[in-house]
Amino acid sequence: MPRYFFNTHIGEDVITDLNGEELRDPDHAWEASRAIIRAMMDDPKMSHSGNQDRLLAASLVVTDEAGEVVLEFPFAEALAGDAPEDLRHQEEPRHHEGPNAQ
Repeated sequence: MPRYFFNTHIGEDVITDLNGEELRDPDHAWEASRAIIRAMMDDPKMSHSGNQDRLLAASLVVTDEAGEVVLEFPFAEALAGDAPEDLRHQEEPRHHEGPNAQ
C-alpha cells in the first residue's frame, strides 16, 4: 500500500509529517486529509481564538513517498461542508482535488 505524508502549511511555517500513513489510494488520502483538518480545528489547543484565523488560511499538502504532491487541501475548504447551504453555493472551489482526483 502506498504511504502518504500530511504536511501542514501555516503561513511560512511547515509542520512536516515524518511518519506518513499507508492508505489505499489518493481518494483515501483526500478523506484522511479532511478528517485530519477537522480534528485540528476541533482541538482546543490548536484552534484557540488567536490561531483560528491562521488555521483557516492554512493548508494540508499531501505528498507520496517520492515527495510528489498528491493534493493540497485548504483548511477552509475542509470546513465548507459546515457552512449553511446558501453560503456554499456562493463560493466556487479554487481547485478540484476531490475524492475522484487522479
